Amino acid sequence: MSEWIANAREAVRAARDFEDDVLDILAARLCTDSGGIDPDALTREQHAAHGAAWIAATGAALQATVDWAERAQAAGEFGEIEELVLRVGFGDYCAQLVHGIAMSASEVVRPPDLAAADSAARFLETTAVAAFLRNGNTRETRAALADLLDNGARPAETLGDETLDLIREQFRAFTADRITPRAHQWHLDDALIPDEVIAEMAQLGVFGVCIADEYGGLGLGKLAMSVVSEELSRGWICAGSLGTRSEIAGELIGANGTDEQKARFLPRIADGTILPTAVFTEPDTGSDLASVSTRARADDQGWRIDGAKTWITHAARADLMTLLARTDADAPGYRGLSMFLAEKARGSGANPFPDAGIEGSEIEVLGYRGMKEYALGFDGFAVSQNALLGGAEGQGFKQLMQTFEGARIQTAARAVGVAWNAFDLGIGYAQGRKQFGGSLIRFPRVADKLALMACDIVMSRELTYSAARAKDRGARCDIEAGMAKLLAARSAWIAADQAVQIHGGNGYALEYPISRVLCDARILNIFEGAAEIQAQVIARGLLQARQKALVEEPATRLRA
Repeated sequence: MSEWIANAREAVRAARDFEDDVLDILAARLCTDSGGIDPDALTREQHAAHGAAWIAATGAALQATVDWAERAQAAGEFGEIEELVLRVGFGDYCAQLVHGIAMSASEVVRPPDLAAADSAARFLETTAVAAFLRNGNTRETRAALADLLDNGARPAETLGDETLDLIREQFRAFTADRITPRAHQWHLDDALIPDEVIAEMAQLGVFGVCIADEYGGLGLGKLAMSVVSEELSRGWICAGSLGTRSEIAGELIGANGTDEQKARFLPRIADGTILPTAVFTEPDTGSDLASVSTRARADDQGWRIDGAKTWITHAARADLMTLLARTDADAPGYRGLSMFLAEKARGSGANPFPDAGIEGSEIEVLGYRGMKEYALGFDGFAVSQNALLGGAEGQGFKQLMQTFEGARIQTAARAVGVAWNAFDLGIGYAQGRKQFGGSLIRFPRVADKLALMACDIVMSRELTYSAARAKDRGARCDIEAGMAKLLAARSAWIAADQAVQIHGGNGYALEYPISRVLCDARILNIFEGAAEIQAQVIARGLLQARQKALVEEPATRLRA
């Protein structure tokens, strides 16, 4: 085993010990005597709670990265660039754990903020951690890594699965040919992705990656879905996002639909005949889905929908809405919510919403174009009697929660693709731009940006893949999915911001694609659960798992 892989393993164990200490300290401030979590204290202590989530996510990324290094070594692919990525990446992340992790541009969580300075000192004193801080992320290692990147080397990305590697190769070629050359003009024109491109994507199986083969899908898992989303997003986030609504609808119907609903919708979603859209968010609710007020009332013909929804992506061109509405006004919170499979007519540019009872107004956006965003108003919109998902009322929130893990993993994969897009543009510009007698990439501050960017992307990618593997094993992975989205969204924004900086003034010009990537990257920290929501979910989940383990430990000892 490589010395640096052995060091990484030891550093991961030390990071886990540090995380355990932080959670113990946090639990003393937030947990009740009965073992529950005080919601008021959790809100009051958000900085500390979210800081603990970031610490845990950083530790999880270290774990996923050393797993990647070991797989690469076992496959004979752990060479100089992989060792440098491991050294620089671990050096950077270990330093963040000790000195502070940026939760946003201005919010940094430091160990003293969590009364964990002593724990951080013990982490720092670990031999392997000290080695990474001393010889991991240094001027020399960054320069060596940047030189390899400049010469075309890239960190190992094989997944140890021939099918998945072929999928990556296929979608990378498709993206390079059909998406990347045209994406920026589509963005500047604020145009929809052409129907013929969507048809080509459908033929490749984009919309049925996780739909069972008996319904015409590929019958693959979330890891395959992550690879597809990453590669398409490396050309343009909207290409990677076209499958998001199909992924959500496919999982909702596959897990909860009646036999009739599965037979009716899944094959047509898989082959692209039906383009779904997700209709959940309301103007005054945001992430607070318990406050959804859109009503669904039964009549002799089926159901009628009344209310307002917003930030509905691809709404005009969609044929099917997975629509969350309140069917029981007397049931508080989540209990009165139901999910509908509401069919609609596909709109056109001249008439985007031709059905009676539904109107839409476009929300103009900075980036994430190609599908368009809408605010929708429903006034007696008719939905068929058999549109209730699974034929069951009051199950909408529960059904939707089942899709959040997959959706957040897919969003993390999109973020990884956007980050690689920024890296590609940044290194290409740095290699071609001449200043003061040499290429920009020969200047250390530019080379450092690219080296650190590559390490950060690999670590976020491997954390995303780790969450996808857990989901494919059937394990609950809401915490892991949240961690992946949290870090990958940050990686995408950092990469885009740094690539703009490498471009200098040209990065601010609309004619350069990096200006588009910057706009696209910004949304990743907001949709599918904002960073603050992710951190809240992670912190609460970690504390609940800790409390459960403490309760179960005495019983385990007794049985032993």
